[in-house]
Amino acid sequence: MVSENPNFNPQKAISTEFNKTVGQHFLQQIIDNSYDSMFVTDNLGNVLLANKGTGKFMGLTTGELVGKNVKDFVKNGVYDWSPTMQAIKTRSIVSGIVRNNQGEQQVVTSKPLMDEFNDIVMVITNARDTDVVNQYIEALEKERTTAHIYKTAVKYLSDTDGGNKEIVAESKQMRQIIRTSNFIAKTDSTVMLLGETGTGKEVMARHIHRNSHRSKEPFIPVNCAAIPHELLESEFFGYVRGAFSGANPQGKPGLFEIANNGTLFLDEIAELPLSMQSKMLRVLESGEAKRLGDTSAYRANVRFIAATNRDLKTMINQKLFRSDLYYRLNVIPINLPPLKERPEDILALANKFLEDLNRKYALQKILSKTATQALYNYNWPGNVRELRNVIERLFITSVGDLLNFQEDFFINSISRSDPPTEKYPPEKNKFYEGTLKEVIKAVEEGYINQVLTECSGRVGEAAKKLGIHRSILYRKKNNK
Repeated sequence: MVSENPNFNPQKAISTEFNKTVGQHFLQQIIDNSYDSMFVTDNLGNVLLANKGTGKFMGLTTGELVGKNVKDFVKNGVYDWSPTMQAIKTRSIVSGIVRNNQGEQQVVTSKPLMDEFNDIVMVITNARDTDVVNQYIEALEKERTTAHIYKTAVKYLSDTDGGNKEIVAESKQMRQIIRTSNFIAKTDSTVMLLGETGTGKEVMARHIHRNSHRSKEPFIPVNCAAIPHELLESEFFGYVRGAFSGANPQGKPGLFEIANNGTLFLDEIAELPLSMQSKMLRVLESGEAKRLGDTSAYRANVRFIAATNRDLKTMINQKLFRSDLYYRLNVIPINLPPLKERPEDILALANKFLEDLNRKYALQKILSKTATQALYNYNWPGNVRELRNVIERLFITSVGDLLNFQEDFFINSISRSDPPTEKYPPEKNKFYEGTLKEVIKAVEEGYINQVLTECSGRVGEAAKKLGIHRSILYRKKNNK
């Protein structure tokens, strides 16, 4: 039959029909290869197109789906309700969970497509297994939790006195301790730091962490004596939202989580109550912790360093400290000697503190010989912490560049009740040893100190009297 249309092109008509067939074929391939379940209906809910995922969920072939109405699927119990019909009824996007007759669930979304007259032409529905969606939600929640942990860690660390603290050691004792700690740092063994208050236990803990394979991870210092007993468990373990009244609505990561892969420094460990000691022991033994209100535990990959100035063995006998926790913590004990037992470190530490203060305030203050001698003669019951405080107090209150105790108002704070045994004798009684170069240097230092004392710490005047420039005098003092 020949068309009466003069513009009719039989070849073009055949080509158009072919392209339509091929196009539909590719469209079917596209939706069949979609990971999601997908089907298309008209404005009455009759299925026009469906992929294999939809058929699998409904227990029907695509041939059994096409041409059927979604109302019949609900009526016959194929699934419990139809987001497609709801989208047609409300003329809007509808989402929800649909359950099939096998109890399987999918998250389904139906979207109506409108023509230029705002009439529904068709409805596109896609769905995805709830297990997959739950995996996404779980992954997102994990990322959100991790981000919250990092945020909490940053806030926690910003509230602590991290500082760039370095170990200063001139004494034989401390040098041996540092050599031992450098070896220990390469392991994950638990360390117990023992020593009087102010001997630098936290500084040593930081040194161990800084030289370990965990150095790029958090170092979290915790003063166990500073946390109220009723808050200890929530601080260490954290809690989920709604765990108790007054809790952070987002929940809170515990110290074990914040320090994950890093080091947790438990200072004043002897102050933990017995109830918390048992919980701490469980974490040390199992490597797992659980937030308050949570049903599942998390791995706590933490290196523990504990510290105390108390006799834990005596506390064990007094039933104040658990023996099993003690032996679990006391894997590698390090005893830090008091400052009075390592006088070689006194001047080294004093100069380090003075150097830090000079750098901070852009000054060039130095210790007088009288001040140096006084530092040696004092027994330092407060150890390194007291020495640092004395140097800072002397630095702030001194008038000139030469720090001299006689000029300071707190001279009585570093006096002994008994006559001191002079560990640093006056220069006139000094017996020189060493090479000629070393003796000349010692005599030079003694004379510089003498002139500075005579000039009441006025560096310019002392430099003029010595016949050198004041910058040279500063350099000689700082490089001694």
